[in-house]
Amino acid sequence: MNKDAIQETIAKDLLKIGAVFFRPDEPFTWASGIKSPVYCDNRLTLTAPEVRNDVEEALAETVRSEYPEAEVLMGTSTAGIAHAAITGHLLNMPMGYVRSGAKDHGRQNQIEGRLERGQKVVVIEDLISTAGSVLEVVQVLREAGAEVLGIASIFTYGMKKGLERLASANVKNVSLTNFDVIADAAAKEGYIRPEDIKRLIAFRNNPADESWIKG
Repeated sequence: MNKDAIQETIAKDLLKIGAVFFRPDEPFTWASGIKSPVYCDNRLTLTAPEVRNDVEEALAETVRSEYPEAEVLMGTSTAGIAHAAITGHLLNMPMGYVRSGAKDHGRQNQIEGRLERGQKVVVIEDLISTAGSVLEVVQVLREAGAEVLGIASIFTYGMKKGLERLASANVKNVSLTNFDVIADAAAKEGYIRPEDIKRLIAFRNNPADESWIKG
């Protein structure tokens, strides 16, 4: 499939299983206190075999086309681990993962799996919002001597803060689908009203501004 077809397919898949769920009239509250019209849990893809197959094949195609020099896949802990493992299997590539912190026992590893200095790595992530956590993973890998080619992720909000952080760290991200595509698909499939799209985009553009709630 071409990139546009992948974006639409994955968007419909995520909506179908409720991995991305829009509720603009009854916002969710994030841990930060921000009101959000969208809930995202891409772990649900793992328990939906048909969707999981679409996601992993698309991640494999993304690595092949966007990062042809990749030698190792590294998943983010914990959501990216399973996706990195399955994608690595499809590509016959080694994989590992990066812990959120070093273990306090044994060898005190933060990077699990074999990683040689100079190896070309692609980070596998499920969700990009402000990009803080995935950039911590990139930094750990760089400090270990890896050449991080970029990130392959399932979904990105496309938030300004996240885009700026990725650009500042000189990190490429390629997502299977994004907030705009999913919002459009949600309207077409009847999950939300077409007039809700502007409210959703207003949230994405400035999550701290809650004026979108009033419509």
